[in-house]
Amino acid sequence: MGAPVIPLAAVPPGREVIAVAIRAGRGLTLRLMEMGILPGTRMRVLKPPPGPVVIEVRGARLALGWGVAQKILVQVVA
Repeated sequence: MGAPVIPLAAVPPGREVIAVAIRAGRGLTLRLMEMGILPGTRMRVLKPPPGPVVIEVRGARLALGWGVAQKILVQVVA
């Protein structure tokens, strides 16, 4: 059975995840897609809350607010 799906904001630092879904409105979904966050994308969490969630995606570091990170559903890579 696969790993559970959790919000990106709940992932501990140093873990690698795969984006499963984005549960947001059209505007935010398009903005995240433009930043390279799509279902199937691998990311690494560099810094979890409190404060912005810092991730590494496709070689770039991005800082996301907690509310945005809550809307990105991911699976932790074993």
